[in-house]
Formats: sequence, C-alpha cells, structure tokens
Amino acid sequence: MALFARTKNHAREVELEQRVNALQSALSQCKGVARQWWGFRVRFTIGVAVIALAIGFTLGVYRRAIKEAFVVTAAAVGLASGPGDAADEAEAAFQKGDYAKALKLARPLADEGNARAEAIIGQAYYRGRGAPHDDAEAAKWLKPAAEKGNAVAGYTLGVMYGEGRGVPQDFAEAARWYRAAAERGDAPAQYNLGLAYARGEGVAQDAVAAHMWFNLAAARFPPTDARNRAAAVKNRDTVANEMTSAQLAEAQKRAREWKPQG
Repeated sequence: MALFARTKNHAREVELEQRVNALQSALSQCKGVARQWWGFRVRFTIGVAVIALAIGFTLGVYRRAIKEAFVVTAAAVGLASGPGDAADEAEAAFQKGDYAKALKLARPLADEGNARAEAIIGQAYYRGRGAPHDDAEAAKWLKPAAEKGNAVAGYTLGVMYGEGRGVPQDFAEAARWYRAAAERGDAPAQYNLGLAYARGEGVAQDAVAAHMWFNLAAARFPPTDARNRAAAVKNRDTVANEMTSAQLAEAQKRAREWKPQG
C-alpha cells in the first residue's frame, strides 16, 4: 500500500479656553480618583495575600496553591496577568519566532505545571528553537503536558516514540499518544494515527479506522496546508481502494459522527 484647524473671534477663543480649563480640571480630578483606586487595589491585593498565607500555613496548604490563589486575585484587580494570558502571549511569541520571549514567559508557568507552557518548553528543546536541541529534555516537558491533554505535546510525543527520539522506540506508545491528540482534533495526529492503522504499527491493521482518521485529517488541515491535506486525501483514497462498500460506508459514518474531546 503506497501511503504518502485657530479662530479669529476673540470671544470665541475665550469661550474655548474656558472649556479647555474646565476639561483639564475634570481630568485632574479623574486622575486623583484613579490614583486612589489604584492604591486601594494594591492594598486589597496585599491584604488578600497576607490572609491567604496565614490561612495556608495554619492549615498546611502547599505553597503552589497559595501562589496560584494570589496570582488569580492579582489578575482580577488588574495587578497581574493571569496564567492563561501569559500562556497565550508565550504561544504567540513562539509562533512568531521570538523564542527568547516565549521561553521567558513559559518557564515560570511550566514550573507550576501549566500544560501549554510545558508544551512550549518541550517544543523548544525538540526543535532546537531558543534552547539547545535535546530530545530527552523535550520528552521530560512534553509528557506531563500530554498527560494533561495538550494535543500539540501529545502529537510530538507520539512522533518521538515512533522514531525512538529521547524515548525508547515504541509504536504502541506512539499510537497511544497520537490517539490522545487526534481525539482532541489535532490534524497531524489524526493523519499519523491513520498511518498507524493502515500499516498496523502499534495497533491492529484496520482499514476502516485508517480511512476515518485520514478523512478527518483531510478536513481539519487548514487550507494553507495544501500539502498535508493532499497527502491525507491521497492516503484515504488509497485505503478506500482496498475496502468493501460496507467497510467504506462504516468509515464514512464514523467520520461524520466523530466529535472532538476536551
């Protein structure tokens, strides 16, 4: 199976100047109110932090939980960005090629167990972007991210198991991670899972499952990724040529009824 604007009227000027002065006075008052509100937010956040620390240490709460509570409260009053915002910024920086910024933002989040940040760190080591290429270090960060359901991490980890990079080669483990990412709608993972079923690598050979996953991948690869879309279509059609009409109908039914998880 081959798979692949100044007026001259003085009275008017005086009127305008009076209006400007009135506006400036109002603006100054607003600034004063803003400063008072800012001071209140700072005092409020510090007060919450002190109370949280006191309660936490009294009850034996872990430091991470206390820190997370403080960060969320600070974000709510506008003193800090929430973990989601920082992760968004880190991902955007990584995609734009600003790897130094991405890693600077992602590292503290990853240390706290943020899956998206862990995936960024893992991708950096796996691809050698902003960090030295190190497959073992990549796997160390990608695995916990994948276990939390991060599809990018799951797909990459699947590739690593399939190729024996940073982890022992294990086709069954590769297929397991492909499936975890594919079920969340990751097109590359769906494509690779289709290959696994078509070839019988790490899973029992199954033309119906292969056709379904190739079909889903072809639909989910973005239009800008014409190459991979074409490959998914070609492999789907190649598998279809060896299927019975009943098998083809079942594969198409499964693809229509499939819904992403998470």
